[in-house]
Amino acid sequence: MSNGAHITVKTYLTVFVILLGLTALTTGVAFIDLGGGLNNFAALTIATVKALLVVLYFMHARTSDRFTWVIAAAGIFWLLLLLGGTLDDAITRNQLPGELQLTP
Repeated sequence: MSNGAHITVKTYLTVFVILLGLTALTTGVAFIDLGGGLNNFAALTIATVKALLVVLYFMHARTSDRFTWVIAAAGIFWLLLLLGGTLDDAITRNQLPGELQLTP
């Protein structure tokens, strides 16, 4: 289950402070217009880093065995499949021939 490595309280506090800083950065980015969809990209990048920190330190994936990494990778792969299907629908939604488009 674990290779014996323990995470110290100092590490937990450091990661917690980093998470608070990234949350403040996300809030700050929301009030700045970066233009061209960069706000979404910045927010999603920060959210990904925060999720990675939570999984690695607070969920102890950093010190766990390979099976846990396989399960985490399978979950990420499934998430990418779901996001890909959603983006496929959203990107191609307005590419129907004009006479077949439904008007609201």
